[in-house]
Parts: sequence; structure tokens; C-alpha cells
Amino acid sequence: MSQGAIERLIAGSYPDPDGGAALRVDTRAVVIADSLAGRESELVAGLTLGRRLVLVSDPQTHGVLGRRVERALGGMARVERVVLAEHPHADDSTAAKLGEATRDADALIAVGSGTINDLCKYVAAEARKPYAVFGTAPSMNGYTSSSAAITVGGHKKSLAARVPVGVFLDLGVLAAAPPRMIRSGLGDSLCRPTAQADWLLAHLLRDEPYRRVPFELLAGDEPSLLEAPEALLGGDLEAMATLARTLVLSGFGMTLCGGSYPASQGEHLISHYAEMMRDPAWPASFHGEQIGVTTLTMARLQEQLLSGGTPELKAAGPGERDLEAHFGVTLGRSCWRELSQKLSASAAIEALNARLARDWPRMRTRIERILVPSDRLQAVLTRAGAPTDPEALGWPRTFYRAAVAHAREIRNRYTFLDLAADAGRLESFVASLT
Repeated sequence: MSQGAIERLIAGSYPDPDGGAALRVDTRAVVIADSLAGRESELVAGLTLGRRLVLVSDPQTHGVLGRRVERALGGMARVERVVLAEHPHADDSTAAKLGEATRDADALIAVGSGTINDLCKYVAAEARKPYAVFGTAPSMNGYTSSSAAITVGGHKKSLAARVPVGVFLDLGVLAAAPPRMIRSGLGDSLCRPTAQADWLLAHLLRDEPYRRVPFELLAGDEPSLLEAPEALLGGDLEAMATLARTLVLSGFGMTLCGGSYPASQGEHLISHYAEMMRDPAWPASFHGEQIGVTTLTMARLQEQLLSGGTPELKAAGPGERDLEAHFGVTLGRSCWRELSQKLSASAAIEALNARLARDWPRMRTRIERILVPSDRLQAVLTRAGAPTDPEALGWPRTFYRAAVAHAREIRNRYTFLDLAADAGRLESFVASLT
């Protein structure tokens, strides 16, 4: 069913469960196969990308797949190679250098996963050029999304980007990726229930837009991921195909919604805060490893708030000077521009409290229906050998408490972190993170 969903989205024939016209994505080809060896030239030729291609990789991904793709494409186009530094960063500085290096290209070919893909899709959007991607790891769900996680002046942001015209996933290559990267893809997928709950809360409480389609796209494969996470680490290509489809469809869900809303909420805010504020000397961890841990935290916070009484909103939130004191002046001002957009005035607080008093049981029931218990999410991560607590990521517990307490301040996205803070319950929850 899920592979059929990909094909129908590309064909423009996927029915919109929210009642709109049939849905279409701009990606023209998604190929997920046990092996793509020998097919690389054929796959790219079908996209008509031009005669001058720039293949972008890093030292690891070039050795894993980039060299093979470069050789294959050499017979059909002029291929230039850009190999970024080891462990590149998806930041404004690296993006500017990549933009300059690819200025004369007709199109970009990304060979990699999270960072490489984000840089290429962002640079391609800025230059108004197409790009395609050969994935090297099932480590994140951003292959097909129309946004890129780029750090600008120290502030991690979700910026508009170009969707790939082609996505090519060789399951043999994905299955041979480092186990931590496979676990990362699983972790990034497990936030579906917490992200959906946060987005639905913002819809029910604050009338923010909400769509069902991104979650319908994932419903067919999620049970398999939850039931047999060990198979992903055992070289099972069928299990890897399930994860690959999930990652592709999650990205399409974000694209159809015009933003990362269905797959990036409170759990991602905690992770982004940690990336922005962590000590560079601490061990590095993959994005999806972090999301696995922060998803457990958000799942527990959501369960706690849903099992308690009707929230009564009181606080208006911190001020600009508070954020400058915590984040530093420049970053604090940037965060304030985000946070200030979702803070409610006194009159609005009264209206929200009236809605909660009237509708909280109905809201709670709707949200509870879409959740997966935190204990089950933890068991899935444990069975896969993935991190389940901040110390496993190299984050001290005191730092993690600060991340949970301040994560809501970095982006204009209303989540259960905001509900807890506005109801005066976030501080006690943070204190319980022992």
C-alpha cells in the first residue's frame, strides 16, 4: 500500500482525506530497490537535468556510493565532484561555499543522507536549480521534504528548500550503513505520535491548520516498524524497505503541508535547542538518535498532561530580556522573534481557558486516540539498541532539563511544552527528569 501511495503521489492521483483535490508532489521519481548497481545513469537520464552535473558528497559517502555514481554518470554528462569536509555542518557558511562551488552547474546530485541532502536542497532552492539524491543511510526523514534544517548565526532553523526531482535508495547500501545511522532513522520515525499530538493540540486549542494526510501515508508501515525493530539491524531488506518508505512518505507529508509540522514538533525543539547550546567537546550524536530520546520525553509530558485535570493557562511567558540573558543577545533576539508570535495576551488567555473548560475532555479523547504509549516507544528503541536517555547521547542531565525547559522558546510552534508552561506545569515536569 505504501509503495502504491508513493506512485499515486507522483502521478497526482492520491485522494486527499481532508476533501481537497487529488494530491501531487513535484518529485518525479522515487526508486527503492534491493540494488541500483548499474542503473544509476538510466535513473538520472530520465530526469533530464542537463549536461553539467555537480555530484556532492563527503569523504564517507563518496567512498560508499559517490564514486560509483560518478563513474556511471560520466558517460552521459559532464560530472564535477565536490567532496565536502569530513563531518560537514548544515549551516549558512557551508551552504554559501557550496553555492559558489556549484554556481555553473545545471543540477546537483547529492550522495549522502541528512547533512548532504539538506545542504543540496537548500542551495538548489537558492539557485533555482533541480537536484536529485542517492541516499546512503536510512538515517532521517528529510529526503523528500521541502524544508532544510540549516543553522543561521547559531540559530537552527527550518528553511524553505527544493524537493528532489529524483530519490534513489539502494537497500543494500542502506542496510550496510553504520548501525547508529539505521537506529537514527528509526528514532526519527518514532516521533509520529508526539508530533501529531502537538500539531493536533495547536489545531484544537488555537485553531491552527491541521491535515490528516501525512499520518494516513504512514499508517500502513508504522505497525511493522514497531513490531520488529530488530530486523532493521539484521540486514533484512524487507524491513529496510519499510523504513525507507516511511522516511520518504514522512518527507512527502511535510511537503504537502507546506512545512515540517507533521514530523517536527516539541521533540524536535528539544533536539534543536541541544544542538544550539551543547558543549562542542561533548560526543557527537545523530539527529534521529536525539529524536528517539526527546520523543520519549514528549510522550511522557503529553501523557502527564492528558491524565491530569483541565489545564488553566496563566503565564504569558518570558520576555525578550530573559531570552537575551539565557541565549546571549544575538541568539536571544532571534529566538524572541519566534517566541513572541505565539505568546497570548490576557484577553486571549481568558478565551483559551474558556475553550479548555468547555472542550478539554473532547480534545483529550481525540489526542489520546493517536498516541503510542511511551513505554512501548521505549521498548522499541531498546530492542533496536538505540539510546533512550540523554546521558547515552553525552548530554548531562542538568543540561537536558534546561533543554526541555527552554526548547519552546526557539520557534513559533505551539506544542505541549507551551501548554505545560502556560499552565504552570512545565517546571515540575522538568524537575522530575532525574
